Amino acid sequence: MATGGETRALVDFARGLEWRDLPDDVRETLGVLFLDFLRVSSMGARLPWADWARGYIGKVAAPGASHVLFAGERLNPQHATFLNVAYGSSFDADDTHVGAMIHSGIAAWSAGLAAGEEAGARGPEIVAAVLAAYEAAIRISFAMQPGHFHRGFQATGTCNVFGTALAAGRLLLGGAEAGNRMADAMGLAANYAGGLAQFYHTGGSAKRIQAAHGAQCGVASVLLVREGFTGPSEILEGKAGFLQAYSDECHPERITDRLGEVFHVRDVLVKGYAAAARVHSAMEGMFDLRLAHGFSAEDIEHLTIGIPKVIEGRLTKPEPADEQAAQMSLPFSVALAAAVPLQPGAIPVVTIADYLERIDDPSLKPLQAKMETKIDPDVEAASGAQSTAAKLVLTLRGGRMVETFVAAPKGSASRPFTRAEHEARFRQELATRISDANCQAVIAISRDLERLDAARLAALLAPSG
Repeated sequence: MATGGETRALVDFARGLEWRDLPDDVRETLGVLFLDFLRVSSMGARLPWADWARGYIGKVAAPGASHVLFAGERLNPQHATFLNVAYGSSFDADDTHVGAMIHSGIAAWSAGLAAGEEAGARGPEIVAAVLAAYEAAIRISFAMQPGHFHRGFQATGTCNVFGTALAAGRLLLGGAEAGNRMADAMGLAANYAGGLAQFYHTGGSAKRIQAAHGAQCGVASVLLVREGFTGPSEILEGKAGFLQAYSDECHPERITDRLGEVFHVRDVLVKGYAAAARVHSAMEGMFDLRLAHGFSAEDIEHLTIGIPKVIEGRLTKPEPADEQAAQMSLPFSVALAAAVPLQPGAIPVVTIADYLERIDDPSLKPLQAKMETKIDPDVEAASGAQSTAAKLVLTLRGGRMVETFVAAPKGSASRPFTRAEHEARFRQELATRISDANCQAVIAISRDLERLDAARLAALLAPSG
């Protein structure tokens, strides 16, 4: 495994990013991802495990300058990051990079805002730090996939430590030695990288806080460096470094390939359903067939789902142990898409509430038993780093057969949500919390992120009264 200077290359990249030099489409992408971050975080803040996270933070956190979303509370940047990420990245509705198999957005935005508010940074500095976090986490994870995944690691837990260390480091570690100190933070952060995928097999709520734990550890590493701690150099590429330790199959060149020229944030998928990104095409295919042919779940006699090899096994288990495993289960998710009511004139959707309410629904078991997943060469060819394809062939009551092929789901880079759709999705959720005027003010910030001010954003999102 040839390596050379990947750690320092990412540090230099993070330090050198300038908002004014970014391509227009990258700026626009960051603007809509900002809206989606807030939309998903608002939804997540209402869920049961958000209360658990708040209870935990109430016991361990110290006050500071960084706001908790949708509240007037201020914490130190590490614990503000933890809580905000626990809101947004806990229920599999947040943005993801399919090829890298990582949710990096909630961690990047939360750490950037928390560290930025601590530092008193302006919008361009905060957004540059956020972009650095996205790119670093995606590139490191992409360099180790699929071997990292096959060994049982969840990159959202293992790789976000590096992104948030770079984001917080850019904002909080200044001076002549800033580069060396950011490399120290990377070295420390690697020692806290964790995230195992056993929940796929036996359930549990660990995944709900994997991103939050990883994100806070990156910020904590920067705070430790500020107090005098140092980390091992060459932490990515070293003989006993992260790449060697966490994957049997590594491509380190992916970390530095056209770094600063090609931005992987362009390839991030924004989710339409609260489920694993690689099952979205199959879910969309089921909805398409229902809308086109008007059948019910009870009408399905048999279903064959064509899949790419990468999802075979871990994502194809029927009858999951709990709602978290259900969100990762192709058979359960497609059965849910076959069963949820369709609203006239509305875009079909599967939410976290559907999983929570129907995990023990006995009516979903017969359809899962009728499903067969097969590796399909056409699906394999259409799947890649941006999205996963799916082919559905259904035999309905009476012997009628219908089928569809979804090359990429809505929200992927090749079929993105429009700016208008992003704004409508944001407004639909945030209108349940804040005034229309405040919604419009946040949307205006998303259109010109130079105007982003962490304290003002917190005020716009805080409950009135």
